[in-house]
Amino acid sequence: MSVAVVSGASAYVLPEQLRKLPRLAAFGLLPWLMVLAVNHETPWVVLDLAEFAALLSLDALLRRRSAAAPWLGGVVALLLAGDALVDIAFAGPGHAVLAALVMACCVELPLAAVSLLLGREAIRG
Repeated sequence: MSVAVVSGASAYVLPEQLRKLPRLAAFGLLPWLMVLAVNHETPWVVLDLAEFAALLSLDALLRRRSAAAPWLGGVVALLLAGDALVDIAFAGPGHAVLAALVMACCVELPLAAVSLLLGREAIRG
């Protein structure tokens, strides 16, 4: 079974495996949260804990096909996009800003887009 995403006249089918992505991303955050906590990076721990909770909540709403899923998909996308922006803005020069850009472009922003799409399709599917 797959989820169809309809935008305009064309249709794109999201792979069924993408429904598991919020849960996998949430649990993928746990090791990073430990690193941040050990280094006493409290503001980042709080932000990533909010992302963790939002991702797990989105997963639960997606499984129920709740009408609240699109809203929470938007919240998750906003948290992830904000995290990417702040990471880039506060990164030091050189490799630090490059690492922030790679994380934003390869992880945070694609996950934000998928969260929006999954939330939108939860009530249609």
